[in-house]
Amino acid sequence: MSIFGKIMSAIFGGQPASAAPAGGTAPSSAPAGTATAPAAAPMSAVDVAAIVDKAVAAHKGEKLEWRTSIVDLMKALDIDSSLAARKDLAKELGYSGDMNDSASMNVWLHKQVMSKLAANGGKLPPEIKH
Repeated sequence: MSIFGKIMSAIFGGQPASAAPAGGTAPSSAPAGTATAPAAAPMSAVDVAAIVDKAVAAHKGEKLEWRTSIVDLMKALDIDSSLAARKDLAKELGYSGDMNDSASMNVWLHKQVMSKLAANGGKLPPEIKH
């Protein structure tokens, strides 16, 4: 699984939105209008902050600033946050900058991940929207 896929799974996997694939197969045996609408509604209601804040709370003693740090976001979700993993994520998301400038890459990664979470139905706190 891709690194971004792991992030998506960690955030959306335990939510009602994870039923969407089952809803996607249901239209062949059920009316499309009734099967598709309920699957779409939970997807747009996934509160990213609530899920990640809960994950952060499980990391007692660690101050994880996931709202501004890709490293802390990955740590909170128990995903490898090493430089190598972040470089892989950068390649996966199409980063064209200098991967040796990890600070710039990390800022870019955080923005991209937050944008992609929002594009996939994640509800972000106002301070995160770019």
